[in-house]
Parts: sequence; C-alpha cells; structure tokens
Amino acid sequence: MTDDPRLAELGRFTPEGKLTPGYGDHYLFLIGRDDCHAILHYLIPKETLTFKLSMFGYDDDELNQDILSLMKDPNVRVQGNLDKSQGSGVHERKILSSNVANDPNFYNSFVVMESATHQINHDKAGVFVGQGMAFEGSMNWSNSGEGTGISLKPDVKPQPGYKSQNNTLLITTNPTFISRLSARLDTDHVVGLSQRRK
Repeated sequence: MTDDPRLAELGRFTPEGKLTPGYGDHYLFLIGRDDCHAILHYLIPKETLTFKLSMFGYDDDELNQDILSLMKDPNVRVQGNLDKSQGSGVHERKILSSNVANDPNFYNSFVVMESATHQINHDKAGVFVGQGMAFEGSMNWSNSGEGTGISLKPDVKPQPGYKSQNNTLLITTNPTFISRLSARLDTDHVVGLSQRRK
C-alpha cells in the first residue's frame, strides 16, 4: 500500500517531523505526543468546498475562529452538529449567533442536538470534502482534550500548564471511510434539524 502524500504533510506535527512509513491512507495521532490541535488548525482553513463536523466537547477559541472564518467564504459550506448537553457553551453560542450561521446564501447550518435515541451526541469527527480527508477519534476540542503545552522537540520538557488526556485523532483519506462518515453526519444533521423544529 502506498502512503498517501496528503497525509505526509501532517508529519510536521509529530516529534519526528514525519510519519512512520506504512500508514497507507490513514494515520493515528496521539494526544500529548503529537500536536493534534495544530493539525486541525492547519486543515480547517484549507477547506475549499464543504466542511462537516460533529463535536461533543467544543471549547477551542482558535478552531472556533477558523470555522467562523470559513463560514464567511461564499464558496464553502459548513455543516455542524453540536451536542445538546454542551450546546450552551461560549463557543457554541458564537457559532450559533454568528451572522452567517443558518444563512442560505452561505450554505451554513449548525444544530444543537442529541442522538436519535435521545442520548448525547458523542462524536468527535469531521469531513473535509474538498481535501478528500476526514478525522475521527476521542479528542474533545478543549485544552486537556487536545493537549496543552506539548513540545515536539524530544529534548525539551513540556511547557508549564501541560495538560493531556489519553485521546486520539485519526486522519484518513480512505474513500469508504469518508463516504460512510459523511452520510452519518448528514443523517444526524437531519435529526438535529427535526429536534430544532419541536
């Protein structure tokens, strides 16, 4: 299996500065070891077509700003599913109250939802349609969820305030994975829209 060059460029966010060969069309990044926040901060602004996401924990100023900026691009559609139990947070309110959220001229739509079975929306996943990439894992968008104060230099100790949960971030270019995840995010979004109408 050939290693996908689209993933290879994410090697800069690991202590080695490159990915371990043999990864093929997906790579598992580890919170506390790799700079997973920087990976998403790199990928979100690069999207040129459609960004779909579903997030449980959503507490990241920089990624929130990346999404708000992306929503202002008339050529990009942004679709988000945010968990109901977390939906009253500062970052969720910024997205939901922005001038471009739910504006049909910008093709943006965010819903605060629970699952179809009335449980939490526990996904931490997204699809970058234009880049042919997707992410999934246990990483909440928070300081401890993403890891804070991480040093990618092996000889440098973590910075003061270092935090890191045991979480993962899988980035993939596998078309079957992306298609199935994209369909799930769309289905969940319809569920969220129906809940909003009640």
